[in-house]
Amino acid sequence: MHGPMSPGWLLVALCAVSGGYCLLRMRSAVEEQRRAAGGEALMGFGMAVMAVPAAAVAPPRWAWLTYTLVFGVAAVRALWSARTSPHHLHHLVGALAMVYMAATMAASPGGGHGGAGPPLVTGVLLVYFTGYVLWAGVRLIPVPAAVGARVVASRATGWGDRPELARACRLSMGIGMLAMLLTV
Repeated sequence: MHGPMSPGWLLVALCAVSGGYCLLRMRSAVEEQRRAAGGEALMGFGMAVMAVPAAAVAPPRWAWLTYTLVFGVAAVRALWSARTSPHHLHHLVGALAMVYMAATMAASPGGGHGGAGPPLVTGVLLVYFTGYVLWAGVRLIPVPAAVGARVVASRATGWGDRPELARACRLSMGIGMLAMLLTV
């Protein structure tokens, strides 16, 4: 994406770390969590690659077309998976946002950074991801236990089965998507 170098590299790091954690989540014993984590890992690493500052590397036009194809396939897969899990609707919106950004970059002069997408589409995606980030952030706030309530100890879980880390990862990727949309 175009913009200053330091924030661009921070966005690359944020997305790559989120993608890496999603790979760890793919080792979960819960099948639905493994399936969702695979799509989120693709999104995290794809966002990291797309967020590399243009001053460092300006991808050729064919790279943007490849991103469009990869995330188009991911969007179709998310649409198919949404039949059984509404969480995949968010994956669908994210994949379509990636298709939109990659297509915008491919259509820009020289096939590089600096394209401008239709303001309405960008605006709708910004509103969606702003709402998602706020919602995901609120879900991370701990809820105090009621007075006199019994606290049940849960079994020890591995890194891939920590719901609060998965939520933080999704929040990070939502923030990353907002940053990327702002620079389209």
